[in-house]
Amino acid sequence: MKVKGSWTVAAATLLFYSAGSAYSAQPAMQNIGCIIEPDEVVDVGSPVVGVIRSIVKRGDNVRKGAVLAVLQNDIDRAALTVAQSRASADAEERAAVANYDFSRQRRVRAEELLRKEFISKQALDQAIAEDEIAKEKLSQVREQRRVLQREAALARQRLAERTIRSPIDGIVVERYLTTGERVEEKPIVRVVKIDPLRIEAILPSALYGNITVGSTARIQPEALNAAAVTASVTLVDKVLDAASGTFRVRLQLPNPDGAIPAGLRCKAEFAALAHLAKPKATAATPVKPPTPIPPPRSK
Repeated sequence: MKVKGSWTVAAATLLFYSAGSAYSAQPAMQNIGCIIEPDEVVDVGSPVVGVIRSIVKRGDNVRKGAVLAVLQNDIDRAALTVAQSRASADAEERAAVANYDFSRQRRVRAEELLRKEFISKQALDQAIAEDEIAKEKLSQVREQRRVLQREAALARQRLAERTIRSPIDGIVVERYLTTGERVEEKPIVRVVKIDPLRIEAILPSALYGNITVGSTARIQPEALNAAAVTASVTLVDKVLDAASGTFRVRLQLPNPDGAIPAGLRCKAEFAALAHLAKPKATAATPVKPPTPIPPPRSK
């Protein structure tokens, strides 16, 4: 009886390790830890130094190109007005055109009179010279006007730099300065994009190759009463971290109504890993019980 009991313990131990090996050979495949982050985070600054005249409030929703802050711009506005006035003034150009037309007509008449021998060749040369001078004067005036137009464009650009606009659609989550403060190198506001959201997950290197761009995952945010959502893979790192034996995966999660806040931890279950999560059925090798030792015969 003791021998039978010993065989039972040995067989049970063998079956346990045989069945357990199917699990121990597989890495952790589901409920992978992740974090939900904004898709973009931008600290918006100013290209010029100035004093803030107006600024958005923390929590404001902004669209790309929306005004975030306006700096004092009275001097730049006045400079633009002057530059535009000079660029639009055409009196000098009109005078140069009239002078050129007149000199052209004089040259034509001089050529005709010379053919009739009413004037000398010297008079014609003088008319030709005056015509060329008038032509060059007109070219000079037009070039000067183009320079004034470029100066007006530069003044317009300088004025535009005093209006700080949002580079993305998002929410103002931080305001570093307020009205009346001087802007230098420090950012003015922070804008984050939360539609879509970005999810970062770290997976063991043994799973590399199972997940590709376009794969989906069930995301469970670690928040009270938060419903599970579906995200899609947008990036799989091409370089593994040899020290930790892991690689990173980035997913995109649509969030049109902003119901999911950024900064939450989460758990991810990848659809591509579902087949790996199930242990393969392995047939246990039957173990032949040892031959019972017959009891000694009594003499």
